[in-house]
Amino acid sequence: MAKRSRTIPKASAARILNKAGAERVSDSAAGTFADILEEIATEICEHAVKIAKHSGRKTVQSGDIKLAARD
Repeated sequence: MAKRSRTIPKASAARILNKAGAERVSDSAAGTFADILEEIATEICEHAVKIAKHSGRKTVQSGDIKLAARD
């Protein structure tokens, strides 16, 4: 089976789940959570880039990310 390349590692996703109160996290749950986090983060980033471009900037700023995350 080919190994899937993730931007967000499963270990990081598992730590977030543990921090939220999970005592144990399966490997598949961590992988699924990492995939979903990556999808949500990509949507926010794409929106933040549009906001920056609309403002006449090439640089994405923290305010762009905050605004994109609210929508």
